[in-house]
Amino acid sequence: MSAESSSSGGLTEYIVHHLTHNVVQVGGHSLHLDSWVVALVVGLLGCFLLWTQARKATAGVPSKPQAFVEMVVEFVDSQVKDTFHGDRRFIAPLALTIFVWVFFMNAMDLLPLDLVSAGVQNIAGAETAHHTYMRMVPTADVNTTFAMSITVFLLIIFYSIKAKGGWGFTKELFTAPFHAHGTVAKIILALPNLFLNLVEYLSKPVSLGMRLFGNMYAGELVFMLIAGLFASWVTFVPGVIFNSVWAIFHILIILLQAFIFMVLTVVYLAMAHEHH
Repeated sequence: MSAESSSSGGLTEYIVHHLTHNVVQVGGHSLHLDSWVVALVVGLLGCFLLWTQARKATAGVPSKPQAFVEMVVEFVDSQVKDTFHGDRRFIAPLALTIFVWVFFMNAMDLLPLDLVSAGVQNIAGAETAHHTYMRMVPTADVNTTFAMSITVFLLIIFYSIKAKGGWGFTKELFTAPFHAHGTVAKIILALPNLFLNLVEYLSKPVSLGMRLFGNMYAGELVFMLIAGLFASWVTFVPGVIFNSVWAIFHILIILLQAFIFMVLTVVYLAMAHEHH
């Protein structure tokens, strides 16, 4: 019984340690330094990789990396073309940026869970590693996903006002989806319309942020459970097998979540851009 409690306590401590962010105080507010740094690094890495292939692009037979990048760009552009029927000069690069950036951030979940701890332990010792926190998956941090979804929400408001005008956008908040004829009917339905529109608008960033966060957090937690349960040398081989199987399945989740975030962003912007 005591052995089970000790094992359970060790697993709990292991998971809690890996779920703790590296927090710094900036201007009296807490900043998750690990999420910010990793998101910035993988974002710059994605830009660099795309830039290098664009710089080496040739009109002849493309290299394999160039062909892969062209395939990704054409895939994203076709998705935007099918959904957004206005000027795509900003929307298509935005969609490509979202897809590549979210994919790279999600892909950090495939790195060995204790990679950072092992590096710190080899350099500074086990005690320092025990007190060093570093979460490698920015999209498993709700602050990251909501920062992106709120940015999309602001773009939705911008495109709504751009397409309908300030007065048209405000009027639509009070007159749709329930249309009415007559002044009295319009006044009666104004508040229900406003309430429904506010719910619709606010649900978009919430669903975008929570969907990505929930899937990536759950995937990260499963990796931690597998690593904690198979931490001893006796269960090392089964642990590697279980982690490998989950990683292969998780690749689909990583790609799918990046695709869903990109597509929903384009759909929301297309809805905002179209006149009611």
